Amino acid sequence: MKETAPQPTYYPDDEIDLRELFATLWRGKWIIILTTLVFAAAGVGYAIYKPNIYQSSVLLAPAQEEGGGLGGLASQFGGLASLAGINLGGGGSNQTVIAKEVLQSRAFLTGFFHRHDMQVPLMAVEGWNESTGDWVYDRDKYNPETGEWLPDSDGDSYKPTDWEMVEAFREDHFSVSEAKDTGMITVSVKHYSPILAKEWAEKLVQDINEHMRKQDVEEAEARIAYLEQKLDETNIAGMQQVFYQLIENETRTVMLANAQKEYVFKTVDPAVVAEEKAEPKRALICVIATLLGGMLGVFIVFIRAFIRGSDGESSSQNNTGDTTA
Repeated sequence: MKETAPQPTYYPDDEIDLRELFATLWRGKWIIILTTLVFAAAGVGYAIYKPNIYQSSVLLAPAQEEGGGLGGLASQFGGLASLAGINLGGGGSNQTVIAKEVLQSRAFLTGFFHRHDMQVPLMAVEGWNESTGDWVYDRDKYNPETGEWLPDSDGDSYKPTDWEMVEAFREDHFSVSEAKDTGMITVSVKHYSPILAKEWAEKLVQDINEHMRKQDVEEAEARIAYLEQKLDETNIAGMQQVFYQLIENETRTVMLANAQKEYVFKTVDPAVVAEEKAEPKRALICVIATLLGGMLGVFIVFIRAFIRGSDGESSSQNNTGDTTA
C-alpha cells in the first residue's frame, strides 16, 4: 500500500489578517490622533522654547613646512654632534599636529578661559536677546546685579571649576575638524551670541599661534645657550663648525618666530558674525516629535487589542470548561 506524504499543517490563528489589522487601527484612531497631537504640540513648544545658537568658523592652513633646517643639519653633522653628547633629532616633528592637539588640550583651554574671563558667558548664560544684545542669565546660578555665583541646594557655590568649563566648552561650543585630502583645519565655536562666537574663534587661533611661537622661542634660546656652552668646551675644529651651524640655525628660528604673527596656523577664511542660526533645527524637532507621537499611539492601540484578545480567549476557555462540567 502506497504511503502518502504528510501534508503541511497550517495554523490559521498565526496568520496576519491585514483586514483585522486595519480594523484595529481604525477602532483606535482617536488614540493615535490624540497622542500625535500631544507630541506635535510638545515638539512645537520645545522648538520655540530653545534659544538660537550661532556658529562661527575659521579655516586654517599650516603656516610652516615640517622638517626644517635642523633636520638637514642632523643628517649632515649627526655623527660629529653625537661625539659631544648632543642629540640633534630627525627634525620631522609635525608642528601642525602638535598645535592641533594642544588647541584641544585641557591645559590650554583652561588658560584660555582665564585669560579672556569666560566663566560667566560660558556657564551662566542661557540665551541672548537679539534686539537689545543683552545676555539672558540663569538666575538660579548667577546674580548679574552683584556679579556673584549663587549657592546650590547643598550650600555649595555654582561657580564652575576648570574641569566643568572644559567639559562644557568641548561638548557644547567647540570643535576642530581636519580635511584629510587638503590638510585644512576648521575651528568652530558655537554660542547664543554670534558676536561672541566670532570673537572666541579668532582668539583661539591667536592664542594657539602665540602659545606655539613662545614655546619654540624658549626652546630655541635654551638650545643656543647649551650650544654656546659646548662651543666653549671644545677645541675640535669640526665640532666648532657643527656648533656654529646649529647656533645659526637656532638664531634663525628665533628671528622667524618673532617675525611671524601667524606662526603655526595661517588664516585662509576668517571668522565672521553669523547671520543665520546653526541650531536648533526647529522643523526637524517638530517632525520627529509628531512621528514619535504617531508611533506611540499605534503601539498603544496594538497593546490594547492584544490585551482584549487575551482576555476574550480566557473567558471563552472558562465558559467551555463550565459547560463541560
